[in-house]
Amino acid sequence: MNTSKIFRAAVFMLTIFVFTSCNITKNGIVAHRGAWKKNNLPENSIAALRHAIDLKAVGSEFDVVMTVDDSLVINHDPHYNKLIVEETKYADLIKFKLSNGEKLPTLREYILEGQKNNKHTTLVCEIKPSGVSKERGKKIALKAVEIVRSLKAEKITTYISFDYEILKQIRAVDSKTTLQYLEGNKSPKEVKLDKITGVDYHYSVFKKHPDWIKEAKDNNITLNVWTVNDVSDMDWIIENNFNYITTNEPELLSERIKIKK
Repeated sequence: MNTSKIFRAAVFMLTIFVFTSCNITKNGIVAHRGAWKKNNLPENSIAALRHAIDLKAVGSEFDVVMTVDDSLVINHDPHYNKLIVEETKYADLIKFKLSNGEKLPTLREYILEGQKNNKHTTLVCEIKPSGVSKERGKKIALKAVEIVRSLKAEKITTYISFDYEILKQIRAVDSKTTLQYLEGNKSPKEVKLDKITGVDYHYSVFKKHPDWIKEAKDNNITLNVWTVNDVSDMDWIIENNFNYITTNEPELLSERIKIKK
């Protein structure tokens, strides 16, 4: 085979690879705050993450907030045990245990656990908007990326946020990582312009804008949806072939996917 034929063949194979790699996952299960509900585990706990990995969920979502002394911790709400996280030192937060006896985990501890015996579960890192300022939110984003890089966990970590500027800040320092927007007020074409790779909206947004499903697929924008816990909603989303489905009921969703195949 001459050089030109080799080149054309290589280009063809690359094109096929790129095309088939875009949005290839269908109805992948993302455990919302880990897989906690069925076994009554604390949300966002190490145990909930471990169970999501044991279930072989495609992803396990968790929430990151920052203490007053700049520790990144895993907690959904702005407060923990009636203490406002952004106004409290980490040492004071961990005086109060989670319901299973765990301490409030740091992002570093959470990522380290997520790297253990895990070949299939992506760590879906939601960076919560700061209640202090937009600039602090960006600082949290950069600190999270720094920790992920230091642990060499880039390939198993994606980032999501309701704060669009946080995602843009991450994109400014990382051209390759996967980013998904949560708010639901931008079309797939709009997020693509800012190099955001996915939309991760409440299912009601897609029911209001069903054209966005096709628009996302046509533009190679990843489709994720939250938080899907009812069977009827699960079935509608499965039938529309979303890439990912975020749920508090990963076991139930797994059964629905098997039935609908």
